[in-house]
Amino acid sequence: MGRNSNNHPLLRQVRIESVAAEGKALARVDDMVVFVSGVVPGDVVDIQVQKKSKNFREGIPVFFHEHSPLKVPAFCEHFGVCGGCKWQNLPYASQLEFKQQQVVDQLTRIGKVELGLIEPILPSPETTYYRNKLEFSFSNRRWLTRDEVDSHRPYEDMDGLGFHVPKMFDRIVDVRHCHLQPEPSNSIRNACRAYAKEHQLSFYDAREHSGFLRNMIVRTTTTGQAMVVLSFGQDRPEARAALLDHLAAQFPQVTSWMYVVNTKRNDSMGDQQVLPYAGADHIVEQMDDLRFKIGPKSFYQTNPRQAHELYKIAREFADLKGREVVYDLYTGTGTIANFVARSAAKVVGIEYVEEAILDARHNAELNGITNASFFAGDMKDVLSAEFIAREGRPDVVITDPPRAGMHPDVLKALLAAAPERVVYVSCNPATQARDILGLSERYRVERTRPVDMFPHTHHVENVALLRRIDPA
Repeated sequence: MGRNSNNHPLLRQVRIESVAAEGKALARVDDMVVFVSGVVPGDVVDIQVQKKSKNFREGIPVFFHEHSPLKVPAFCEHFGVCGGCKWQNLPYASQLEFKQQQVVDQLTRIGKVELGLIEPILPSPETTYYRNKLEFSFSNRRWLTRDEVDSHRPYEDMDGLGFHVPKMFDRIVDVRHCHLQPEPSNSIRNACRAYAKEHQLSFYDAREHSGFLRNMIVRTTTTGQAMVVLSFGQDRPEARAALLDHLAAQFPQVTSWMYVVNTKRNDSMGDQQVLPYAGADHIVEQMDDLRFKIGPKSFYQTNPRQAHELYKIAREFADLKGREVVYDLYTGTGTIANFVARSAAKVVGIEYVEEAILDARHNAELNGITNASFFAGDMKDVLSAEFIAREGRPDVVITDPPRAGMHPDVLKALLAAAPERVVYVSCNPATQARDILGLSERYRVERTRPVDMFPHTHHVENVALLRRIDPA
């Protein structure tokens, strides 16, 4: 193994040792940790360093001397460019092993957790076409394929509809077929692109903040319903209506056609009014005998069949006997709260997105659930001593926070409320481990179970049962 001596050296014949965070892999050169994209454990590669710091290096492979025996062919033509599904070249069984180890490492290293029972990771029943929501972007600066670049021909058609190239806000991979979401997702996207090009509708320019077509969201359900939300950068009613009419006629199975005119400099719809164009203003998902309304801004777990399994694990860990007061923190549209309500005396759901709380209340009414109450506001402000005194001290808390984990003030409120059990559902075991450490003065981890919600990615969910170790 050799190494060039410059600011961005080439590291030669490096064997990749293991997986690391964010879909990267890890190697060591002269006791220096090197994070590498696009490789799997067992590969032997030359690495071009792209980033240097005091404690580590980051780089990309530029030549493969040996391919790992673990490696399998990627199934997607866009693999390695669009930034999604980075573990396609790993067998699914190996993905599960690495995810399980990731949870163990982060809980023990960050959370200083003495693990009780850690159960085997739960595989996803579907490893392709498992998502119920995808967001695509229009761009007049599509990413050229390697064949296009190598041809040295000028390309006038630079419009694309697909996913952002990682770390490039203005470049889009023009996706022809995505293996993440079932039909009619691919067909709708391709039909929209074809119509837009035929009628010379302008694709968005993220640098100039101009253009007519901006984003497209496709949502599907296991019940066969679908919603399409189109985001326009300009208010052109006739062109908008013509496009939506064309798509609605071509895809009569779509339940809901929605649109938004977004002239802001960012793509977020959270502060925008999403308007119905044709069909219903929502779609409905089903879990067990429960039905859930999903609007254009609603949060719902994106792997719905595996979400059902995740919630069953959370309910099992909660060990409800029918007399408990349960708090569901970060309740979203109330899926977990409504899922466990029939096993508890009372459920209190708290969420900072007001529209989600309206959906949660609607979902409770839709399912005839009368013992669930929902409150909107910042978690650290809502979960006060006065609130707990009014709603009742929780016997069990179920919390499913965003990737950043729980605010320190929420941890303090939990310690003060002193529920007997805390069921912590996390999409980021690193912040989960940090929060468990913050609760360790009163709680110990009794059980954990990783759940794979996102095959072919490094992401993993983890459910942990914390039990109080001192008197309330």
